[in-house]
Amino acid sequence: MEKAKISSYQLFVLMFIFLHGTAMLVPLAIEAKKDAWLSILLGMGGGFILFWIQYRLFVYYPDMTPVEYIQKIMGRFFGSLLCFFYILYFIYLAARVMRDFGSMLLTTFYLETPLFIVNALLFIVVIYALQKGIEVIARTGEMLFIFLYILAIAGFVLIFVSGLIDINNLKPVLEEGIKPIIKVAATQTLYVPFGEAAVVFSSIFPYLKNNYKTKSIGWFTMCLSGINLAIIMAVNVSVQGVKMTTRSQYPLLTTIQTIQVAEFLERLDVFFMFAAVLGVFFKVSLYLYVAVSNTAVLFKIKKPSQLVYPLGLIVLFLSVIIAASYPEHIEEGLAFITSYVHPVFQLVIPVLLLSIAFLKNRKQQNY
Repeated sequence: MEKAKISSYQLFVLMFIFLHGTAMLVPLAIEAKKDAWLSILLGMGGGFILFWIQYRLFVYYPDMTPVEYIQKIMGRFFGSLLCFFYILYFIYLAARVMRDFGSMLLTTFYLETPLFIVNALLFIVVIYALQKGIEVIARTGEMLFIFLYILAIAGFVLIFVSGLIDINNLKPVLEEGIKPIIKVAATQTLYVPFGEAAVVFSSIFPYLKNNYKTKSIGWFTMCLSGINLAIIMAVNVSVQGVKMTTRSQYPLLTTIQTIQVAEFLERLDVFFMFAAVLGVFFKVSLYLYVAVSNTAVLFKIKKPSQLVYPLGLIVLFLSVIIAASYPEHIEEGLAFITSYVHPVFQLVIPVLLLSIAFLKNRKQQNY
């Protein structure tokens, strides 16, 4: 494990940016239609549970990385096999986020640019950051966080001042009952982005200076991020309506493009693009960092930096070949990954690990 330490504030910043990452780009929970914001809040509630599971595992094994305590819980062979699948999981998700980044730029600005070239530019920056380590990534996030938040507040103020918000687009609440909201929360927003953050940051916890603040920071960050994402979707629907929001690939960008104040302040796409690029950069960096650090621990590699380039190249090429088109990429994510892969790695396996850890630690206490 890298000999590094990050502060409580830096953990909050990294989690906050990670949770927003690509979640603010896509029409999150739009299958719940006008009540998408409610599905996000319900997913956030479930995310608290997923985070608590990872936190309890960390409490049982505070001096170990997930790779180490999974091997201790499951045994060397099955534990190593399980850790290897988690590494593949993180690599795949890093590639998906990188594909989101490339597709967004190609769709909105660089229509004739090859996808590989756009993703390669992000790859270069991510590799440079990973070579510097988690402390530098955390300091970078700390430096940019305030600016990003001010930018977000300014954007929402301009949307409000422009008179674009129509609350009637959000009415009636619970038009189709509570079942669609619960279904979307249980099958989508629980796992993306809240479950993702719980699993990824379980590998970051050992780097925290003040371990006793881990739970409070995690829950506070999830709560703040969940409220923000719910507000974003509520604003998108109130400005565009459900039909337009559903059809839009990037509804927040469409909302920002409609801003017009005093007939001169308009075309503020740069606000969106700046926040989106930074969010994707940190999300890919954290996914790949966790994959690299876990691989180093699993295979006992003394210099994790040696793994940055090979794993990074795998992510780069996988992001290009992962799907033939953007609609296929989205369909794969919703129909397969969110329905079958996320529940296994974010819920089923962690619950199994925690149950075994609880039984083992109770036996030791009895002795």
